Amino acid sequence: MSHSPDPPPPARASTAALQVRAAVRGLFARLLDLLVLVAVLLTLLFFALRLAGDPSIVLAGEDADAATLAEIRAQYGLDQPLPVQYLTYLANVARGDFGDSLATGQPALPTALAAAPATLLMAGLAMAFSLGVAIPLGVWLGAGGDRAGRRVVSGFVAVAQGVPGLVVALVLIQVFAVMLNWLPALGHAHPVHWILPTLALGWFLVPKLVRLVQANVAEAMREDYVRTARAIGAHGAALVWRHALPNALLGTVALVAAQLGFLVSGAVVIETIFAWPGLGRLLVQSTVNLDFPVVQALVVVVCVLVFAVNAVADLLFRVLDPRIRGGA
Repeated sequence: MSHSPDPPPPARASTAALQVRAAVRGLFARLLDLLVLVAVLLTLLFFALRLAGDPSIVLAGEDADAATLAEIRAQYGLDQPLPVQYLTYLANVARGDFGDSLATGQPALPTALAAAPATLLMAGLAMAFSLGVAIPLGVWLGAGGDRAGRRVVSGFVAVAQGVPGLVVALVLIQVFAVMLNWLPALGHAHPVHWILPTLALGWFLVPKLVRLVQANVAEAMREDYVRTARAIGAHGAALVWRHALPNALLGTVALVAAQLGFLVSGAVVIETIFAWPGLGRLLVQSTVNLDFPVVQALVVVVCVLVFAVNAVADLLFRVLDPRIRGGA
């Protein structure tokens, strides 16, 4: 009795293995890009910061004598030739040693890492505020709400896009902290301190998100799958939120990832205004004090955070878009 040959094994396993290998290769490529970026930035910072001035004068004071300055330079290795300082610095960084802060004497990397949670908190709150405002407005505008209302909201968005975050921060402080005395302007110890910085930083992103969500929803409403959903009985909010919005969010995720990286790395002004003890404020203080080790450690921390944010966004993009998840 003849037997039919066994069916070939399913291709699903091989496809999954290819996807895993592709993901691993992509991860290594991203890590290599990160290492190159960090190396270039640290090199540029090393030489640029030393052109800014002599940190031994900052530490000892302008009235210090030559003996004191020489002692400080010898203590921190600043008396060595610049190439020697650079090679020594690279060797130390490769071991995870960024040196000690010239201002406090504490290790530079832990000092930078200690400021990261405050910045991440502000960036996360600002992003949540931006999404909470921009997505409903963008969906309403893109789905074709009331014409007069759309004109008002569109005008407000256009004006908001041209107002810098610095101006928003100062207005918020003047109104809610000075005139009304409702909210504190400085600090971050209590959730009530988070409100004004969150509004000031999140304001920057709201107009861009509103315009993007509006355009994506309007385009999705013209697609065939929305027409099909409408033909089988879907209408109103269910049609927009269940069928049009999920596809409209794909482009929004890319913008959110890029802007969240900016919020992490670019909150210098807002943190300084509100005395927020994050990476931005520490960067300003360390730059003014010519605290080279802390500045260089901060650059590495910010680069890694931005890299992590973009990696998570890429993963989320793959989850939202089946075409990418399937390897198309």
